[in-house]
Amino acid sequence: MNIEHVSPAYFVQQEISRRTPNGRLAEKALTHGSAMPDRIQLAFLRKWFWARKPDAGFLLEGFPATLLQALVFDEWLEARGENLTACFAAEPHVTDFVATYYRTQGLLFEAISAAA
Repeated sequence: MNIEHVSPAYFVQQEISRRTPNGRLAEKALTHGSAMPDRIQLAFLRKWFWARKPDAGFLLEGFPATLLQALVFDEWLEARGENLTACFAAEPHVTDFVATYYRTQGLLFEAISAAA
């Protein structure tokens, strides 16, 4: 299978090492232990998304992390005439907004704990 593994953390580290304006903002957020603003995460992933080949398979790890990111990502997919095949939640019984959003679309597959 030719599926690209995409980690937002990799893009964050690239931007920090390049000392880009968004990289400096990301570094400041990480240094202070605060959440990275959606607009910065989206900026990093936007570059990757629009540079990739259309309909190329990918596995995103840790993105989208917020409901806003999920909604914007859906807009990007729609603009390219693409859609998601599935979303996976490693933690069983995930109840956050992103998981709920994908669960209602029938896209979420959740891990089953060994104790179940």
